[in-house]
Amino acid sequence: MRATSIVASLAASAALADVKDTDFPMIGRLRGTLLEKQPPWLMVDVAGVGYELEASMTTLVALPATGEAVSLHTHLIVRDDAHLLYGFAREQERALFRALIKVNGVGPRLALAILSGMDEAAFQRCVLNDDVKSLMRLPGVGRKTAERLIIEMRDRFPHWEPSDDALAGLVGGATPSEARHDPQADAEAALVSLGYKPAEAARMLAGLEGEGSTEAMIKAALSRRMAG
Repeated sequence: MRATSIVASLAASAALADVKDTDFPMIGRLRGTLLEKQPPWLMVDVAGVGYELEASMTTLVALPATGEAVSLHTHLIVRDDAHLLYGFAREQERALFRALIKVNGVGPRLALAILSGMDEAAFQRCVLNDDVKSLMRLPGVGRKTAERLIIEMRDRFPHWEPSDDALAGLVGGATPSEARHDPQADAEAALVSLGYKPAEAARMLAGLEGEGSTEAMIKAALSRRMAG
């Protein structure tokens, strides 16, 4: 019995190693009910199981109200200490996320920050136009990272077909949910989680109290930041 257990354990470890290295991770799509939305986190109920995901602000602002149906493309990252699930409104956004995390020095957190600051079509324009300045407005992106993104991503875009509707594909429409907490505090916390410093996040949100929901405030703050 002990030998059998050891063999089973080794087999399970080998299977886990395969998952870590594969380009086709498990859990590629979720369809269910949106239970919670606290940027940058959300939870989707699928047949009684709650899946916690992290998403870009581009996806979060397009989510329906809590309690409504939602469908998301997902990407699973398996680490020794956690299984991390990321959700995306469009398959194209997920494809860009997967391409970004292959760039030297770009991890999942920075990739989400990039996708939160601009949709995939805007990012493509920056890369194809060598627009280092716009990329440097994103949190965590300095000149060297911006130049590396342009160099490594340029050859990947000729086969892409960017869409003007970067937020299409969600079931249930794009009605923002009502915030259960202080929308400004939640928006500031979300911006900090993207890599902005607290003082910078507060400046970005200054005067946006009338925007209403947390998602609307985040979207307005990011738009203001990218406009310079």
